[in-house]
Amino acid sequence: MSVQKTGDWAAARRILRAGPIRFKAAVGTALRQEAQLLRNEIVQGLTKQAPGGEALAPPSPLTLAAREMKGRGGTKSLLVSGDLRNSVAAIVKGDEAFIGVPRKARAQGGKALVDVAQVQEFGKGPIVVPMTPAMRRFLFALLRHAGQQPTGGSGRGVVILNIPARPFLRPAFKKFSQGAQTRFLARVAALSGLGGL
Repeated sequence: MSVQKTGDWAAARRILRAGPIRFKAAVGTALRQEAQLLRNEIVQGLTKQAPGGEALAPPSPLTLAAREMKGRGGTKSLLVSGDLRNSVAAIVKGDEAFIGVPRKARAQGGKALVDVAQVQEFGKGPIVVPMTPAMRRFLFALLRHAGQQPTGGSGRGVVILNIPARPFLRPAFKKFSQGAQTRFLARVAALSGLGGL
């Protein structure tokens, strides 16, 4: 009976000599680096209006008119104040990483940004909103400001809203996952001093 060795035994010896403590530290550092890289991909995607390379739908004329009437400018989707973009975090605990909008993230006015992120990511509607006289006046002023002719409506005293999905996390995750395993293993190898693998 004979034994035949196959594979890169020199690389195997280097891995075994690296030691479990050094290897564990390398895995932790590589995980933090990858998490930060994904966070940057999401933030840059919002800034460039194309998370993961998929263009965000522009705001509707009514949304732009409402921003202008409230004294806010800007024509970009999801970037009126920057709160949502700035709330994207990379949190690493042990061997797990969370990249997204944490539940505790709040806008300047105190609104939970995780709710805003969920509505933007998946859309929402139909939402039935009962109309008050003040809301009706504002809506008609908004329509005129947007260059649309107000109509009397159905007379039922409600407005039905549909918020379209503007995914900014899923496209970035999808793009980032391409080559993630190879990238991560290369980081671990380099950080362990095994760059030749």
